[in-house]
Amino acid sequence: MIAMWPVLFSLALSADQVVSEIAADEVVVFYPTYAHRTTEEKSWVLHVHGRIFEPEEDSLKRAALLGMMRRSFGLSKQEESTATFKERMRAFLVDNEGNKTIHIRLGESVFRAGKSGPNGHFSSDLVLSNEQVAAIQASTKENGRTLRFTAIVPADDGREFAGQVELIERRGLSVISDVDDTIKISEVANRRALLANTFLREYKPVPGMPALYQRWENVDARFHYVSASPWQLYHPIANFLAAEKFPAGSLHMKMFRLHDRSALALLATQHKYKPEVIAKILSDFPERRFVLVGDSGEQDPEIYGELARRHPEQVARILIRHVGAREGSELRYQAAFKEIPPERWQVFTDPEEILGVR
Repeated sequence: MIAMWPVLFSLALSADQVVSEIAADEVVVFYPTYAHRTTEEKSWVLHVHGRIFEPEEDSLKRAALLGMMRRSFGLSKQEESTATFKERMRAFLVDNEGNKTIHIRLGESVFRAGKSGPNGHFSSDLVLSNEQVAAIQASTKENGRTLRFTAIVPADDGREFAGQVELIERRGLSVISDVDDTIKISEVANRRALLANTFLREYKPVPGMPALYQRWENVDARFHYVSASPWQLYHPIANFLAAEKFPAGSLHMKMFRLHDRSALALLATQHKYKPEVIAKILSDFPERRFVLVGDSGEQDPEIYGELARRHPEQVARILIRHVGAREGSELRYQAAFKEIPPERWQVFTDPEEILGVR
């Protein structure tokens, strides 16, 4: 018999017990996350993730960092001066605030959302009973699929920093999607084009992909977007997803600090990052069916193939958008999807070619 560990519910605090550590010149951003049920289905685990920082506006430090980024990327001074470049770089040029404890209000209750690290990020897993979740939904008049919360700020601070968690049931269909060159045109294989598409140009969708994802949303699929871009590009990517009417979902990006590495390192992929993120999602939802969507520009076929072999009962389909030349690609795909039934994976160039998953 397998021993069952007791569920440790998160402690609700009184607002009077909490002293907000968010200063007037600091900003908190919450990222879209999800919640999953515990094994016995009597409670929910809510993942909360955010970042606290102080913006750097028009300082000498900001100008020096912008110049360093321009030189690292090989951009001209004219390109550096564009509004798009400055806006995309804004989140890289901040003072991250470490050692800050963040509290949030969920309905009428207050919970500890974590303490920030040197990179300003904080996170926590809150375990709430079904009754607590129902009470929060009733008090906030939520739609049944999300829980909205706000950060506790000082009494004399009129700002609101809000976030939300999507409630996802144990069973159903989920889509785990790459972003660059899968749903957003990035041209990862061309370094100069990638830089321009990331920092200088308006983000554009891969034709047909918004409509495909909307069809999946219409059959109640849930979505997880896994990007190799750093969290500093969260707002541009989130705005792109909303503007192009991609379904809402959790967003997963990689950690990066300019002080840790060179500017060019932020464009490098992390081969370990994506498998670990996806494996965690699969672990949280052992009874859901998953469609993994990616592209051939980097390692998506190999990563998805290995995940499908490890989780054959969960990964229902792999869809790979082919980019670049076709020469030699068939051998690559056969190797990547070895031992996976051919009806469970498909390579496409136009979303209209996709069969069986509508």
